[in-house]
Amino acid sequence: MTRQIGILLYPDFQLLDAAGVTAAFEIAGGFGGAPYEMMPLSHHGGLVRSSSGMTIETVPLATAGPFDTLIVVGGEGHRPAMSCPELQAFIRYQAITARRICSVCTGAFLLAAAGMLDGRRVTTHWQQAATLKALFPEVMVSADAIHVHDGPVWTSAGIDMALALITEDLGAEIARRTAQQMVVFYHRPGGQSQFSALLEMTSPQERFAELLGWIRSNLEQRLTVDILASQAGMSPRNFSRSFRAAVGMSPARAVEKLRLETARERVERSTLPIEAIAVMTGFHDPERMRRAFLREFHQPPQAIRRNAAAKAT
Repeated sequence: MTRQIGILLYPDFQLLDAAGVTAAFEIAGGFGGAPYEMMPLSHHGGLVRSSSGMTIETVPLATAGPFDTLIVVGGEGHRPAMSCPELQAFIRYQAITARRICSVCTGAFLLAAAGMLDGRRVTTHWQQAATLKALFPEVMVSADAIHVHDGPVWTSAGIDMALALITEDLGAEIARRTAQQMVVFYHRPGGQSQFSALLEMTSPQERFAELLGWIRSNLEQRLTVDILASQAGMSPRNFSRSFRAAVGMSPARAVEKLRLETARERVERSTLPIEAIAVMTGFHDPERMRRAFLREFHQPPQAIRRNAAAKAT
């Protein structure tokens, strides 16, 4: 059985959004023996220019379909595309006829404008999450989730969603082989952060980059301001002031964020006891780690582990 995948484009779309999902489905179809047929779509059809200047030949909406899956890509042109009544009508029609409606990055704005996301939990690129929430207050935006699946609607920040869709269609082994062929990670849980704490905290001048790396490698230790200042070769008072100015948070908060990131990764990807992870990441007390998880992720470690296991099956 060939699955029809419609990829909705508009002027100034992001080429990576279209090319990434297209490549994933093409490779998976070759492995799976049940190929996908990708059809680039646009309002009027013909060549559509991406924000990079490269163009893709498309089919006009009036002659397109039916589709198993519709994927709306993101890009600089998403704002004017939101206001196109023909695009909105097409998305609403596909929501009735297609099995799945998906968006990559700021493609979520088009789905929201079409009324597809009200009351649903969704994600988009982290830089645009606040704007999406402000424009569409009825949408439940998960600011840094990699991808979110809510009923027939899938939203994402990037290519990980395509691998999750392939897993649903063809199984985990085909998705894993596809990821290997593309030289990308096979499976990152959808709720995982889009960016690492180290990337978030390293200052433009990278003044404390080496120290942050050292902290990440020594989380099980007692990491007081005095210890960190000594490691940085500074007085505690000067260190605290300089660190906050460069990194954007206190040393204590930076340590906690790195502990949380490492602990969550081990909770999701290992079978180590929660108590052992608490010790290894410097929380020591599992109850202390549980409270930190609730503050940061709004879920306890056990729930995050269950969700990760369920997504992996």
